Order: sequence, then structure tokens, then C-alpha cells
Amino acid sequence: MKEDAMQAMEKLGEELPGLMEAFTEMHNEVLCDGALSVKTKRLIMVGAAVAIRCEPCIRVHVRGAREAGATREEILEAASAGILMGGGPSAAYTALYLKDELDATT
Repeated sequence: MKEDAMQAMEKLGEELPGLMEAFTEMHNEVLCDGALSVKTKRLIMVGAAVAIRCEPCIRVHVRGAREAGATREEILEAASAGILMGGGPSAAYTALYLKDELDATT
């Protein structure tokens, strides 16, 4: 059975507690409303995840964007910016993983 990314990160935290505590603190700091809303930041993260072709990142950030109130259309548009930056491989990751996650959250 495929391990969930969040479960894997928790296990990594057991091995590298200082690193993961710092990462979690940074994550929480970034995901606060500021000049950009949490929703906007989550959409940026979707685009970045697509551009770097990170399947677990795509799944986690699509879920996060949905939780922050992003629509399917907004998520797909954010992904399109990632495709522009990442080219054909990023388009394939969008087709394989982002759409799959979107369908699972609707």
C-alpha cells in the first residue's frame, strides 16, 4: 500500500525532529493571511508543485487549496502557470495527479 505523504513526513520527523519542527514552523508561518491570502498562497503552491513535478506536493497542495476555498477552475489555472514553467513533463503530472486529486475532492 502506498504511504501517504503526510505519514511519511511524520516518520521523517521522528528521525530528524529538529529539521521537521523548523520546516513545520516555516510552513505555518507562510500559510497565514498577509499581503496574500492563504488561498492565493495555496494556489501558488499548486503551480510550483506542478512545475517541479512533485506528485505528493501536488496532492497535498490541491487538498490545501480546496480547504482554503479555491475552485476547481482556480486550481486548474494555477496548474497551467506551473505547466508553462515546467513544460511537457509538468503537463503530464497535471494530467495524472492533479486531475485525479481534484476529482477525489469534489
